[in-house]
Amino acid sequence: MKRIVVLGAGESGSGAAILAKEKGFDVFVSDCGTISEPYRALLNQNGVKWEDGKHTEELILNADEVVKSPGIPLTAPLIQKLQAQGTPIISEIEFAARYTHAKMICITGSNGKTTTTSLIYYILRHAGLNVGLAGNIGNSLALQVAHEDHDYYVIELSSFQLDNMYDFKADIAILLNITPDHLDRYDYKFQNYVDAKFRITRNQTADDAFIYWAEDPVIDREMKKLQLGAKLYPYGFSQPNPLPVSEEELALKGRHNVLNSMAATIAANVLNIKKDVIRESLMRFQGVEHRLQYVATIRGVRWINDSKATNVNSCWYALESMKTPTVLILGGKDKGNDYSEIDELVKEKCHTLVFMGLHNEKLREHFGGFGLNIIDTDNLHDAVMGAYNAAKDGDTVLLSPCCASFDLFKSYEDRGEQFMQAVRAL
Repeated sequence: MKRIVVLGAGESGSGAAILAKEKGFDVFVSDCGTISEPYRALLNQNGVKWEDGKHTEELILNADEVVKSPGIPLTAPLIQKLQAQGTPIISEIEFAARYTHAKMICITGSNGKTTTTSLIYYILRHAGLNVGLAGNIGNSLALQVAHEDHDYYVIELSSFQLDNMYDFKADIAILLNITPDHLDRYDYKFQNYVDAKFRITRNQTADDAFIYWAEDPVIDREMKKLQLGAKLYPYGFSQPNPLPVSEEELALKGRHNVLNSMAATIAANVLNIKKDVIRESLMRFQGVEHRLQYVATIRGVRWINDSKATNVNSCWYALESMKTPTVLILGGKDKGNDYSEIDELVKEKCHTLVFMGLHNEKLREHFGGFGLNIIDTDNLHDAVMGAYNAAKDGDTVLLSPCCASFDLFKSYEDRGEQFMQAVRAL
């Protein structure tokens, strides 16, 4: 019996283990952290052996194949040992795709993935299609393949997931943009990150579609170098407008969301969704949590939760959409960020910067000479109170951190939820 070892028992790992068990493999799950109770219960209900708090090498190195959580870097010592002995290491998406003939609509990019993925899923559901939502949002693809039977899957893919995908093929691949992110996972070499993003086109043929933002300079440069097999669908403000509604009628506001809506519309057109369905969906869809999410207006000040802005480019889009003087809360776990991308918008839009992180040295060094009011904190309470005291009637307080959340929070969702709770308690 083939032995499958799953490293990491979060959403993707647990789902992969359940699917592997269902397909008759000898399955073992190992997580060096603590497996949360819902996933423990799921594994126990399905008779899957597991361990947490450690990686027992003799139970892992004998695997015929390893399904790796995207959060585990390829440089981890255990992964290095598996690679050295030639053990195949794949992602949950790669594993799950072996057991379904559903059409795969896959979205990646440095920013806008969750919004675009959610919008496409909304359109397909509105069209009455049997569709699942997977990847970085929704339930794990593997768990859905094990327990459900969808005709389509809309999948948000990170570069980490793409790293360990080899035979997987997207029927529709969408590349929204590429800006520096996660460089700490790519030897601080931007090209390595670019190459990871373009893996979404891997194995595509002339029967498949590749939708991409034609005005992104990085994508444009790479497209001139590559010979791709899929049918190409460029979009952007310099391309024919695919939207069946005016920009003013879109439920999602902001220049970046016009582009996201273009990509979603083209995907829907490729799938032959009726124009009326696309139009209604674009006018009704209300966006996703923690992305430019309105929280409250207090003492004439609007508070906006953009906790999902975990890189500098995402913060750029948030600042670009601000129409009032802004107090910007930023900081967290730096991933090799270059903050110069937002310099001009910070100078134009912001009068106060609130740093919220355990290590704000890089932020102080970069923004210290801008002549702005700077409030330096190492916790959420002080950051919110500092912003509250600095904001004036008519201002906006924007949480758009530029950074990962793992210095102070469990996730960007946790950061956003705590922020909203603190604001509503003012």
